[in-house]
Order: sequence, then structure tokens, then C-alpha cells
Amino acid sequence: MSDIGGTAVPLLAARDLARTHGRTLALDGASVDLAAGEILAVTGTSGSGKSTLLHCLAGIVRPDGGTVTYAGERLDVLPEKRLSELRRTEFGVVFQFGQLIPELTAVDNVALPLLLAGATRADAQEQAGEWLERFGVRGQAALRPGELSGGQAQRVALARALVTGPRIVFADEPTGALDSLASEQVMTALVGAARDAGTAVLLITHDAQVAAYADREVRLADGTVARAGVAA
Repeated sequence: MSDIGGTAVPLLAARDLARTHGRTLALDGASVDLAAGEILAVTGTSGSGKSTLLHCLAGIVRPDGGTVTYAGERLDVLPEKRLSELRRTEFGVVFQFGQLIPELTAVDNVALPLLLAGATRADAQEQAGEWLERFGVRGQAALRPGELSGGQAQRVALARALVTGPRIVFADEPTGALDSLASEQVMTALVGAARDAGTAVLLITHDAQVAAYADREVRLADGTVARAGVAA
């Protein structure tokens, strides 16, 4: 695979992305590919454009310039209704602090995407429980986020991101708030679940040890790709 993807048609492709925040240029011609089932780490210093790139690739924000193509669809021009549908069904998103709903229990947080997709409460809770089991937090199913440790909460967030069987998980600094042991547990769980399901992962991280879990690494600097290759 070349620096931006090679000859095979990628699952997700960004070309020449530009994005500004006020007067700040966050992305300046960034191009990147993600293959089906691939784990790709996007690294770089604070302010390099990593999170902005993820937000553009996941359809959370629209780039000011360039294109984002997912499975033949131009995400950057899709109506919000279709983008919301993709985020419910084919994309999973995990943020640094999990962003679990504090009023819901762990199992209800994981079940929520299934309920929004039309599943019955019984089926949604059953599937949610299975994913909590997979991530080693079934025993915390009845606890609310404020009663969970940081590592437990992040594994619940991963279960929620994967419960719908997405084709891509976007993970924005998923271990940034965790200690080294919890970080290792979360990454082992994420990579194992993604490999088993054939799910692609786009992983934003500043941590070389976390990036080493990926198949390939892209490094951003000043909003553009400075280096790409196989992760160390």
C-alpha cells in the first residue's frame, strides 16, 4: 500500500482536505486512505490537525475543500440525514473521555444505538450485554458512568461503538485519559474486537505505544501528511 493507499479501491479516501477554524488553518491539503479491515494510526503533535481530520472523515464536520469518499459515496456533499444514518449504522465513534450518557447505566449506553436503529429493548440489551462481556465489563452493566473507572468507561464506550457492527470505528485519543495499564487493556480489546469483526479503525493518538497497535501510521504536521508507512 502506498502512502495514500495503493492501487486497491480504499473503503475511505480523503483527498486534499482543507479546513479552517476561524483564522487557524487546521488542515492544509491532507490526503489519506483507509482500507477495509485496516487499523490506521494518525499521529502528530497537538495542533497538527489530527482530530479535525477524523471529524471530516467521519462526516461530523464538512471540509472547506477537498473530497471524502466512503464506499463510493462523497461524504463531503451528502445531506445531514444520510450522514446521521451512516454514523448510526456504519460508523462507530469513540472519544478521549468516552462521552457516555451519565444518566444511563453501562448496558443502556451500549444498547442505545441499537434502540435508535429500531431494535426491541430486549434484543438491544441482550446484544449490549454480550459486548460488555467481550470487553470485560459485564459486571459493571448496572453502573452509571460516574461509578466506573476511566478504563472501564472507555471499554463501555468501545462496546457502544462496535455494537451495531460498523464498517469503521473512528477513535479519537481513546487512551489519552488513561494510565498505561488501562491503555493497554483498552487497545488490546479494541484491536481484538476489530480484527474479529473485520472492522476498520482510524485511530488518532499522540502515543507511539498506542500507534504500534496499528497496521500503518500516517503522521500529520501543520495540517498535511508529513510521513506514512507501516507502524513500528
